[in-house]
Amino acid sequence: MSIATHLIELESRHRVLDRSIDEEMSRPFVDTLRVSALKKQKLHLKEEIERLRTQNQLH
Repeated sequence: MSIATHLIELESRHRVLDRSIDEEMSRPFVDTLRVSALKKQKLHLKEEIERLRTQNQLH
């Protein structure tokens, strides 16, 4: 898998997590543990995306 393809996949997963967080936050009884876990996953993806972009610029 190329870096560009991997970035597209990571960005897609990041958007899905963002929508999942929004959906959870709109519920009458928010599951704060779930929201926290989703946010951690989203942050991890963001860091991976930035790492790959930075690494790709160096080559």
